[in-house]
Amino acid sequence: ISMSLKLSPFPPPLWRLQPPPPPPSPFSDTAAAAAIHFSTRIFNCLPPSPLNTTHHRPPKLPPLLSSPVDVPSPPDDDDDEQYSASSARHAVSRLLHLEFGLSSDDASRVASNAPHYIRSLIDGVRELDDLSLWDSFWQSTPLVSAFQEKVVFLAKQRGDQGKLAFLESIGLPFSSALFVARSVSSDSLPTLARKVKVLKEILFSSSDVQGLLGKNARRMMMHLSIPVDEDVQLTLSFFEKIEARRGGLDMLGSKDASFLYLVESFPHLLSLPIESHVKPLVQFFESIGIRRGRVLNIILLFPPIVFYKVDDIRKKVLVFQKILADSHDIGRMLGTYPWILSTSIQLNYEEILSFFQMEKVPEPSSHRAIRCLPHIMGCSTSKLKLMVESLGELSVRNKKLGKVIARSPQLLLRKPEEFFQVVSLLENLGFDRETVGKIVLRCPEIFAASIEKTLNGKLEFLKNMGISNHHLSRVIKKYPEVLVSDVDRTLIPRINYLMEIGLTKREIAFMVRRFSPLLGYSIEDVFVPKLEFLVKTMEKPLKEIVDYPRYFSYSLEKKIKPRYWVLKGRKVECSLKDMLSKNDEEFAADFMDVVRMLVPPAPSHQ
Repeated sequence: ISMSLKLSPFPPPLWRLQPPPPPPSPFSDTAAAAAIHFSTRIFNCLPPSPLNTTHHRPPKLPPLLSSPVDVPSPPDDDDDEQYSASSARHAVSRLLHLEFGLSSDDASRVASNAPHYIRSLIDGVRELDDLSLWDSFWQSTPLVSAFQEKVVFLAKQRGDQGKLAFLESIGLPFSSALFVARSVSSDSLPTLARKVKVLKEILFSSSDVQGLLGKNARRMMMHLSIPVDEDVQLTLSFFEKIEARRGGLDMLGSKDASFLYLVESFPHLLSLPIESHVKPLVQFFESIGIRRGRVLNIILLFPPIVFYKVDDIRKKVLVFQKILADSHDIGRMLGTYPWILSTSIQLNYEEILSFFQMEKVPEPSSHRAIRCLPHIMGCSTSKLKLMVESLGELSVRNKKLGKVIARSPQLLLRKPEEFFQVVSLLENLGFDRETVGKIVLRCPEIFAASIEKTLNGKLEFLKNMGISNHHLSRVIKKYPEVLVSDVDRTLIPRINYLMEIGLTKREIAFMVRRFSPLLGYSIEDVFVPKLEFLVKTMEKPLKEIVDYPRYFSYSLEKKIKPRYWVLKGRKVECSLKDMLSKNDEEFAADFMDVVRMLVPPAPSHQ
């Protein structure tokens, strides 16, 4: 190949660094060419370039490379390794800039952050030096003896146009960079660099990658019990690769690592057209209610989706039209469980709808369950049937089943043995099966909770505050929600407030034994205004609420105030229980001597 550039030689100091010319090689030209091809083929990431053929002139460096400016000084013997690396980086940087089109700064950055690439070039040069093949290979040209010229020659010999160095510089392992470089062979180096920059800006600059992304990925895998299509299988393989690395799937939520994971497993991501594919895809997700910062979460949990055309996604979304309550439901479902767009999940979705219909579950209930927990669509109907039958043993069927799964759809994903462990726990507290069935209807979340992590902790909390084993069943029966209430954010703040106003721990325990829903009332909306009215307006002592904690269950505006003003107008003194526990007719008969009093009816349980 004739070279169009007439290049100046290296400055004398660099020539003196090279070893003297080797003696004539005993190899023939053909043998020498074969030896060079053998010694360099392990470095090639793409098919060998035409430079592999025999009797080619060596590539000469641009004048800027042969200039003494910025060329490292000759090394001492102890600094030979550092000098070789510095000199090789200098040569690669100039090559990336002058021949492959990167800016000077970008070229320098790439060369400085591709140590394995640089090392492979240095090792290649030394191998060919040891075999003394340079002079016998080019008989008709001057001897190629300048170290940087040799580095540049091997860099060109790869045929990847600098992409391998660039991919390593952005953080890909060298072995992965070799693989990915093949997928982007049609792009120039500047084009590839621009794509990486734009993709990061679109997907990562405003990214809201969650720390719990790895947990969500594990949950998706755990509840998958149907045959999967190729796209889901590729996603599972992606998860498995990440899980096998340090940090496991928890690293999926790391911005720095997640882009590299995607590129490494799905290298064709870098081949996607930005303007005609990536940007319209992101805009579509935003149009269905997904914030741009959340788009990356969807892609990380289901990478093949990035290759879907927008029109194809629109068609897949229409499958769920009949279960959607509003226009943004599909966005919420997709953000939680992006596998809904896979072929296998969509086919199973139709089977699940038929299953609920066969079980006589009202459609609004089954539709709500799927919207709230789309993971159900990854569950086989045979597995769902096991849980439905388990609920049936507690007389939870048909409409009752619909009520339960609409409120706590995660219960459908439980194993029957886990469900019956909770049933046994409640039976050991003194509840019979009929009462347990009522608790399922009242608070199904209990049966989806962990005994060790949640339920036992709440039982221990109640005991520590003074509720004996004898009274536990009464407390739970009146307010089963206490078993799934947050101790730190719900229970303790309420108890602390009651103690701050002057009640003792013993008095609070007595109040909870008598009326356990007390633990669920809002401090700001219930406790504060009703206590203020009790103490400042009614001028009653706190002992009144200790004796009758149900006071907090009545509406302040609709019942407490109207009855108090009636009694005050008649100068009648009575307990909170006498004032509030009677219905309207009884109150009127006892305190007004009339058959019926026209006051707003019914206690409002706030």
